[in-house]
Formats: sequence, C-alpha cells, structure tokens
Amino acid sequence: MIKRLYTLFIIIGVALGAMAQMAEPVKFSVSEKINDKGQLEISFRGTIEEGWHVYGTNIPEGGPTATTITLEKQDGVKPIDGIKTIGDVHRGLDPMFGVEVETIEKEVTFVQTYEVDKEGYNISGYLTFGACNDENCLPPTTVDFSFKSGNTTTTEATETKAEAVAETNNTAFGNDLWAPVTGQLKSDDDVTSQTDASLLWIFLMGMGGGLLALLTPCVWPIIPMTVSFFLKRSKDNRRKGVQDAITYGISIIVIYVGLGMLVTVCFGASALNAMSTNAVFNILFFLLLAVFGLSFLGGFELTLPSSWSNAVDSKAEKTTGLLSIFLMAFTLSLVSFSCTGPIIGFLLVEVATSGSTLAPAMGMLGFALALALPFTLFALFPTMLKSAPRSGNWMNNIKVMLGFLELAFSLKFLSVADLAYGWGILDREVFLCLWILLFAMMGLYMLNIIRLPHDEDEYDEEGNIVTRPRTGITRLLIGIFSLAFALYMVPGLWGAPCKAVSAFAPPMNTQDFNLHSQEVTPKFHDYDMAMAYAKEKNMPVMLDFTGYGCVNCRKMEAAVWTDPEVAEIINDKYVLVTLHVDDKTPLAEPITVVENGQERKLRTIGDRWSYLQRYKFGANAQPFYVLLTPEGKPLAPSYSYNEDVDAYIEWLNSGLK
Repeated sequence: MIKRLYTLFIIIGVALGAMAQMAEPVKFSVSEKINDKGQLEISFRGTIEEGWHVYGTNIPEGGPTATTITLEKQDGVKPIDGIKTIGDVHRGLDPMFGVEVETIEKEVTFVQTYEVDKEGYNISGYLTFGACNDENCLPPTTVDFSFKSGNTTTTEATETKAEAVAETNNTAFGNDLWAPVTGQLKSDDDVTSQTDASLLWIFLMGMGGGLLALLTPCVWPIIPMTVSFFLKRSKDNRRKGVQDAITYGISIIVIYVGLGMLVTVCFGASALNAMSTNAVFNILFFLLLAVFGLSFLGGFELTLPSSWSNAVDSKAEKTTGLLSIFLMAFTLSLVSFSCTGPIIGFLLVEVATSGSTLAPAMGMLGFALALALPFTLFALFPTMLKSAPRSGNWMNNIKVMLGFLELAFSLKFLSVADLAYGWGILDREVFLCLWILLFAMMGLYMLNIIRLPHDEDEYDEEGNIVTRPRTGITRLLIGIFSLAFALYMVPGLWGAPCKAVSAFAPPMNTQDFNLHSQEVTPKFHDYDMAMAYAKEKNMPVMLDFTGYGCVNCRKMEAAVWTDPEVAEIINDKYVLVTLHVDDKTPLAEPITVVENGQERKLRTIGDRWSYLQRYKFGANAQPFYVLLTPEGKPLAPSYSYNEDVDAYIEWLNSGLK
C-alpha cells in the first residue's frame, strides 16, 4: 500500500513538473474607460492560479520584481498619482531578500488614472509584473497596451506558451546555438513539483510528533488502563472489545484531523501563506513556542481547566455506543494537553506557515495515527502489554528534550520578525550561538551532567540518593548526537554554510564576520560569448536562467551552490553562464519576435534571455538549469528547484559523462 502511495506521489509530481516547465499561471486583460471626472482609467485585471502570487507595486529596492507601468507613447495624457492595486494584498517579510513585500493571490486589478487633454489622447506601453510560487518564479512578464481616444477596445494579454513560432523578423538569433531543443530536452524527476513530497514530509513530521507525544507521562500510562477497560467491559465478547478499541483509535484521528481542518477553515489558505512572512504573527509564534518549551523544561505546567475534562468524562459515562467511545477519546485529548499541546502547537505553527491548504489536516493525520495506533495494537494483541516499557523517569527525559527543541525552533520565528523590523538583535552568528548552547545543554542533560528541578531522584540499594545516576545507551547516543550537532555549527560562526541549519538561520548577509570563500562564480553573462569560449576550450556549458528578484534562485544558491563539491564541479569543469531574465539594461534597439502568432517586443537584455529560455528550451520559470555541448545540444535533462545537494551533484556528473 505504501509503495502504491509513493508511486502515486511520483506520478503526480512528474505531471506537475511537466506543467511547471512552461507555466502560464497569470493571465491579464487590459481595458480603458473614461470615468465620471473625464479622466482616462487603464485597468489590468489578472487571474492568478492557486499556489502562485503576483508582487505588488510597493517593493523596496533589492527585492523581487515589482509591478510597474512603462509608457512608450503618452500624447495628451498625464499620470495621476501612482498605480492603484485592487485585491487582497498581503504584506510581509521576504526572508531571502530581507525586505517587506506585497503579494496578491487569486485575483488582482491594477488601475492607472490619467488626466486627458481636450484634443484627445494616444497612449501605449506595457505593464511589467513578477510572479512566483513555492518552487519557481517567472521572468518579469510584460502586458502590452495601446489606446487612442474614440477607439475604446479591450485586449487580452497572456504569458507566452512553450512552443515559439519559428517565424521571426530578427537576425540576432539566426544561428544553430539558438535552435530549439525542446524535443531532445526532457525534464528529469529533479524538476518535479515538491508539493506532494512536502505533504508527505508534513505527514511524516506529524507522525513523528505523535510518537513523541505517545511516550510522554500524560499519554503512555493511560494506554494499558484504556485497553484493559475495553477488554474487561466486553470480557464475554473479545471481538466487541477489540472493535471498541479500534473505534477509540479512529475517534482520536477524527478529533485531531478536525483540529487541523479547523485551522484551515478559520484562517484560509491565503492567510496561512501570509503568516509565514508576517512579522507580528512570527512574534506570536515565537512567544507560543517559547512558552511551550519552558513548560516542557519544567518551568510550569500547562493544563486546561479541569472542569472541561470532568464535564466530558461525565457525559461519556452517561452515554453508550459510539458517542460514549468518542467522548472518552475527547477526554484523553483534554487530559493529555499538558504534554500533547506543545507538540501540537509546534506542528500547527510549522505546517500553517507552509501555506498549503491541506498541510494542517495532513500534519494532524500523521500525529493522530501515531497516537491512536497503540490502543488498537494492544487491544488486538494484549500480551504485548506485558513487554511494553513501564512508566518512569525516561518519559520526563523526552519532555525535556522536546523543550530544548521547541526553544531552538522558536528562534526561527523571532529571526523573521527581527529581519522585518530591522532590530539587528538576531544576526546569523547570534542565532548560531544560541543554537549551539541549546543543543550542547541538551546533550549534557542527556548525559546526566546537568539536572533539572523536576527530575526524579534515583536511589541505590541502601536507599541513598545517587548523585550521578547511570546513563542508558539511548540517552548516551542522544547526548553524543546533540553535542556533535552543536560542534557542527561552530564553524558557522566564521561563515561556514552549515547547510543543515540554513533553512532556519538568518541569511548569510547578516553575518558580520565571514571567512567562507567557496563561491560559484559565473564566467559569462552573455550566452553567445559563453558558447564561443566553450567551443574554443572544448568544455561543456552550464546555463543558469535566474533573476535578481527570484526568491527560489537565491535559495538554491544558498543551499546547494555553497556545497564545496558542487562549487568545484561548476567552477572547474563547466563554463557557467548566468542569464538574468529581469536585467533591465536596454538593448541597442528593440527586437520584434513572433510567438503564437503574435508580435512581441524584446526591449531589454532580460527580455532576450527570457526569450532564449522559452524559444530554445520551452520553459519560462526560474531557477532553470541546462547542461549543453559547445554546439548547444543538451547533455542531460534540465534541472529546476530542488535543494537536494546529492541529486544536484549527480545531475552535474551526468552531463560530464
């Protein structure tokens, strides 16, 4: 069954990956009208596919592509104020660029108003916008418009598709190096969408949280009592007892999955996505996880009002059948809150900020499944209870370990808020120092070197308190791993990439002292010059289609290109040419091409490289990597956003072979 589900994930991923090669997630229609004040209003109405967002007009310098309007002809018109944005605008910090950005999902309308001369008007130009999802970004895309007074029209503008029409009136691309290779270039699994894999990871993360919650003092001692209750209540009919235990487990799943769905219903997919970058929400998440972490460390006990659990328990005793069993499961959820609450809180914060509508329910499904499974297994095989570990101080050790982990992860959310407000209190080295201390203390605790007030005392045979209790094998291994992880992060204080924590730590540009010099450096920023050099040196070429405002391109460079082996292969064995599709440098003169039967003007260097990507490779999303021979023929499948370093190395080596 698992194998079939995994195969289904792969099939869906490959299909989504194929669609991602030539994405058309945003479509705009352009219209004009004269309002009641006699002013000209030009409106760009856009529809945006689920999972994608368009950037607004208010983007600071150094951020992703902002929405702008460029006029090529403006006879008889004068702009009034700026562009008005109509839609659900979300504002939040983009951690990769370190600036606050505006994003819009589903629908948006940009309106620019102009004063009009009495003699009429003649206006033409284009709207430029940028769009991204969790894995790819589109190049800055233009929507052309042209209007004259007395000639009101509405034009449809969409992003161009993969198959470019060969008829062009330019001679700049009249060589074999620009010849389309879409038939030879096949997308590898590495460019597949990570959405399904992310949901699978969220499910597994939830299951891991459920297993940890299972081993806490609030849950583990309840299992034998609950199973024994069902079996004794139906001692004359063991089958009925097993059915009741299974129903009890299913009820637990329904309760927690319902909680996950409630999160989505209350906030909605758009709000969940906005939470990940909203500074205020990130401060609240930090405080929430910090409180939960201190609770697990024994600072205080988090419990729900006892009247709640007493009322539900009393109701369960007065009812029968399925409702009675469901209320018993609900009582377990309330009674065990002091142990399960911090874990559930952490899971919901993590999955909610992923932006996926299904993520909260998927995370809670994994959590509830792990929590409910033992009740069913022990009911089916009662003899297993005899060999199950007994309650003891080991469960408190798990709580303390979770407390350290929650404190560590809470800093991730404080970092986002710190970047948003520019406090500068949690630069990368400060963050790493705190993580080093937390994991070192966790290691020392697991090795019994430090103790906390609520740890139980251990006694020797004479009844005396043991000052230095023995350390079990499991605690020893966890302690060694924690201390080793703390040591692993130490070089990061001097600029080492520390890829294992790059997704949590602040960006490298917040590091004050950086000795790390292993960088990938492009040899060229011009395709034709790079190909000529590669032919002269007889070397393979690596094309890097990127953008100054491409978030996921920066993620790949931070997580993958910082790997020493990756950097060595690219720098020494390939001619790397980086082509920015949002380079605003004007061409000597605009180039007109024909795509899908429509004329399109290439005005900038970025337009030229974007056209190369569409025309030659049938793709328009970034990041997008291609390995070529000096003659422009593919050496391997293309590669897109995937932060798996080993897969990237394998892909690079496949081109060399």
